[in-house]
Amino acid sequence: MGDFNGIGPEVVLKHLSQTDLNFSTPVIIGSENVFQFYEKALKLHVDRHRITKSEEIKEGLVNIISISEITEAEIQPTKITKKAGLESMRAVEYGINSCLAGQADALVTAPISKEAIHKAGFNYPGHTEFLAEKTGTEIVTMILATDRLRVGLLTGHIPIKHVAGSINTNDIVYKIESLHKSLVENFGIETPKIAVMGLNPHAGDGGVLGTEEAEFIVPAISEVKKKGIHADGPFPADGFFGSQKHNQYDAILAMYHDQGLIPFKALSFGKGVNFTAGLPIIRTSPDHGTAYDIAGQNKANPESFAAAYNLAVKMARIKRKD
Repeated sequence: MGDFNGIGPEVVLKHLSQTDLNFSTPVIIGSENVFQFYEKALKLHVDRHRITKSEEIKEGLVNIISISEITEAEIQPTKITKKAGLESMRAVEYGINSCLAGQADALVTAPISKEAIHKAGFNYPGHTEFLAEKTGTEIVTMILATDRLRVGLLTGHIPIKHVAGSINTNDIVYKIESLHKSLVENFGIETPKIAVMGLNPHAGDGGVLGTEEAEFIVPAISEVKKKGIHADGPFPADGFFGSQKHNQYDAILAMYHDQGLIPFKALSFGKGVNFTAGLPIIRTSPDHGTAYDIAGQNKANPESFAAAYNLAVKMARIKRKD
């Protein structure tokens, strides 16, 4: 359900109110009281089948399992609270365990608040790091995706001042390999082409503006090419996106968060999906946050959540070879 004081419950309700249940069976993890509150406040309605355990799930219905005791007084749209942070993470953990146990095929997470989860004692930069720890995964790759554009990140939620010192050839090789594997196994692309961005302006300009390209990125690209992976670069990020070169590749590996996410969000028009590659489970989420400023006002656009849900269904079908 995400942070129940944000737009998570709203986008879930809006999407599930128009989902064709012939192709998937959604199970909402969170609180019945939360969804009753938002249905009343937003004049939305989704018929839900209440369950207490996975064995009670009914196909062709929207199922809901209440794992949280949340009173109406605790639901405070637009507010950052410890309770909302705690219950959002409890729901995520329940979803992770459901997937690991084979009770669910994929996990779609609505937005959480980093500030709220920190209030609740969860010292993680976000979902991704929590998912990695709970699934015993050492290294994951954040991928932002639409039907035509996929951007993976070498480094994730770290301060910009630490980015250059975090780059090395081994990590770049691993991330390119992880991105390639995900494109084949999760996205169903048989022979993907990957573009690798440079770190510095003009991709270092021959060493004048930085040496990380020559020291780390070029050797990494050479190594993966020897393994049969189609990877090109390093490209200057501004010229690459400005010249529409991204249309020639199945995915892009960016060196840091904003280098990849700024062009992605500018080009995705609010329909992007966050996918975490490298996990033993399928996990997607919308590419936006809690949007506290519009929570509870019936203004949230469910398109990104819908895209996240539909991509999770598609990936689950690829995995099951349906």
